[in-house]
Amino acid sequence: MLLAAMALLLPLAAQDDMARARRISAEAIGIDSHIDTIQRVLIGNADISRRLNYGHADIPRLHEGGMKAPWFALWVPTYYHGAEAVRRTLDLRDAMQRVLDSHPGEIELALNAGDIERIVKSGKIAAFLSIEGGHQIDDDLAVLRMYYRMGIRSMTLSHFRDNNWADSSTDTPRHNGLTEFGKEVVREMNRLGMVVDVSHVSDKTFYDAIAASSKPVILSHSSCRALSDVPRNVTDDMLRALAKNGGVIGINFGEGFISPKDAARLRSTISSMSDAPEMTGKTLDEYAAKEYQRDLQGSFKAAATIEDVVAHIDHAVKIAGIDHVGIGSDFDGITGPPQGLEDVSKMPALVAALLRHGYSEADIKKILGGNTLRVIRAVTGR
Repeated sequence: MLLAAMALLLPLAAQDDMARARRISAEAIGIDSHIDTIQRVLIGNADISRRLNYGHADIPRLHEGGMKAPWFALWVPTYYHGAEAVRRTLDLRDAMQRVLDSHPGEIELALNAGDIERIVKSGKIAAFLSIEGGHQIDDDLAVLRMYYRMGIRSMTLSHFRDNNWADSSTDTPRHNGLTEFGKEVVREMNRLGMVVDVSHVSDKTFYDAIAASSKPVILSHSSCRALSDVPRNVTDDMLRALAKNGGVIGINFGEGFISPKDAARLRSTISSMSDAPEMTGKTLDEYAAKEYQRDLQGSFKAAATIEDVVAHIDHAVKIAGIDHVGIGSDFDGITGPPQGLEDVSKMPALVAALLRHGYSEADIKKILGGNTLRVIRAVTGR
């Protein structure tokens, strides 16, 4: 009789957790510090105003998941060089603008923390824009300043390859971290009010950026190396340095980033990647589109689960503290999302899991955007 009663109570408890999780998600600011969804708009002309049956994020699913203020990454592959990288960035910014212009009642550009709060309160998605790769400024601070004037408020200092002033975590170091110009880039971002993003950078670049920055930095989409040993994840010492800086790590949901069972596949993918042949213009864009479609077709069922995500949140909280952990899913930039978090609409399931692990509602709301909003306010001044 007792076993039968317990069997009835367990599903009811799970239902209560989900109901509570949905309420918390609705109340939280809902910041995801990295999604690659705008690639689908540029390359596939996706209408993200509708709930789509492919990809990981669109406006309806962002609302369903309670992630109301995503950072849209304007990612340009590192095989776009010099002026070509700038051109591609402008194409992505134009694709973002087309979304903003076509759906003004559903999504609005956010330039600072106050904008995010106002736009989310109005019931719209607040779009915060970031550049994913320092090569996209073509070694020119004037280009960086023009991006700022276009409403871009964050930049990842490097991407898959080293650039001319910052070493990447997935390349052979060329500069021993940041060059003097790289430190100047960080200082100019501080002056402008742009968030310095140290995901993708080498360990030495990470420490150089923190030393050069007078404001908090962010790891927009990284996880913990102690749990999954891939170069894009960060060590415990890096987490401690991030906390001392006042920054935030957005936990990456990518399968290899969170599960050792998937890490070998990720390391193999990284080691096998190569640069594209020298191309320009339409030919280069066509190559990039084929590469993107190939990556999408490579989607697979990961060993990673929602509990792996919780484990990385737990570890980051233990090492850096509750005020320095957030969400940086990398949705639409990963091929094997964890089981239970197949797209952004499933985010309340993560909230329910955090509740079961003993997190308070206040702490969950910090993870769901409160911490990242604090960094944005500290950097932008508003």
